[in-house]
Amino acid sequence: MSNIKLTPEEIEYFSRKVRLKVLHEDDDIVLMTAPNEEQLMEIIYELVSEKPMNLREIHLILSGTASEDKIRRALTLLADKGMIVAGPDGRYSAVPRI
Repeated sequence: MSNIKLTPEEIEYFSRKVRLKVLHEDDDIVLMTAPNEEQLMEIIYELVSEKPMNLREIHLILSGTASEDKIRRALTLLADKGMIVAGPDGRYSAVPRI
């Protein structure tokens, strides 16, 4: 994981920012719905708007929420729409919305 440059505190912070619909919650477990494609794209856009991240960092934050394949697809769609760009270091950055 040498290309992960997020601190444990940043991982915790970004993980808490991901909001999903809660189906059930008790003292032992929280059951949430998985995001659909549009929701996942919005989540990823918000993450890279705050800090440029590579695929591994995004996957680390969204582990248990979305598979690497779904994240790759969302990144591709966001790039095709011109909402994000990939830098030479492999980090994705958001293009500001107008």
